Amino acid sequence: MSRKSLLSLLPVTLLCAALPAWGQELPDGKGKEMVAASCNSCHTFYSRVGAGYTADGWLTVMRMMANHGVAVPADQVATITEYLAKNFPEKAKPAGVVMPGPAQVSIKTWQVPTPGSRPHDPLAATDGSLWYTGQMANVLGRLDPGSGSFKEYPLKTPHSGPHGLVEDKDGNIWYTGNTGALIGKLDPKTGAVTEYKMPDADATDPHTLIFDQSGILWFTVQNANRVGRLDPKSGEIKLLTPPTPKSRPYGMAVNSKGTVFFVEFGANKVGSVDPKTLEIREYVLPDSASRPRRVAITSDDTVWYADFSRGYLGRLDPSTGKVTEWQSPSGPKSEPYGISAINDIIWYSESGTTPNTIVRFDPKASKFQSWAIPGGGNIVRNTSVTRDGDFVLANSLVNAVTLVKIPR
Repeated sequence: MSRKSLLSLLPVTLLCAALPAWGQELPDGKGKEMVAASCNSCHTFYSRVGAGYTADGWLTVMRMMANHGVAVPADQVATITEYLAKNFPEKAKPAGVVMPGPAQVSIKTWQVPTPGSRPHDPLAATDGSLWYTGQMANVLGRLDPGSGSFKEYPLKTPHSGPHGLVEDKDGNIWYTGNTGALIGKLDPKTGAVTEYKMPDADATDPHTLIFDQSGILWFTVQNANRVGRLDPKSGEIKLLTPPTPKSRPYGMAVNSKGTVFFVEFGANKVGSVDPKTLEIREYVLPDSASRPRRVAITSDDTVWYADFSRGYLGRLDPSTGKVTEWQSPSGPKSEPYGISAINDIIWYSESGTTPNTIVRFDPKASKFQSWAIPGGGNIVRNTSVTRDGDFVLANSLVNAVTLVKIPR
């Protein structure tokens, strides 16, 4: 693995130390010089601290750095971690609210085998296996929930940043290479990987992907402000541009008619794409502060979104444009994120609470129920649904995959 600094490819949760020449001063203390020496050519340290981390969280960050080839001597890891945990501790988060309700679930969590792999998106495959993108380890992982056994598949392009996941009708696993500017396809039978590079040099960060009913693959390219269409038969990629500049297309879902919906994390909007005309339509959400991050669709083609910035669950009727919203149980800073519709019940996770929570919302009764995720959950970025209707989570910063069994 290359030892040059690759932190410019990492998401904003990773550490990159700044040297004094950049005008950034680190707090005094044992380990300061080690932190300053860990990187000398990338982003400033303070732009990467975010909300801080616990000691375990900083250790995970160090493992992520190692996975990306950043050389930190083994005898310095403990000192650096202690320094970071002391000077940049995790900032207070709202308590995860547990609300009683009628559903009785069981929750099981598995630690993935590679430390610091940062499982980003989960996928419940048709054969009953659970998959995840090991974003910082450059692997796709497969879990057999019956035996608890794992298998990890290395990808072709180094440091490609696997992000979104979806399965095709033949059992191939497709992913977005978020830092590799590509869409990838893994054949689980052989381990062979096929890559489809972005046709535009600006489209560097493919994000979420989904198949429509005709087998066409759709994907978002967040920072490039694009929505993509890939025909697996020809390999042809078309890139579309939403009307709103810097809208940051994010999560995706497809309704029963094949219309592709996506949420705009950079705006208070939900977008849709007509699969025949490729025309993009935008729906404006009523609060200008809304920043929807993930989306799900129920059997009546109602669109549900997780409003990350305001702590709301939202419902959009595309036929009328009417929007209804409910405050999430843990409040305005709860950061609802990964979301799925299961038998027309909405399930999602609050990612900004301690611990993260699993939330159930019954649209007919307009009632919430919630549970704390064992081990904290930190942080559920996306979710999936098994063939039996159970809820699957990937827990990035605790390096885990979680299955929520829902009684029928």
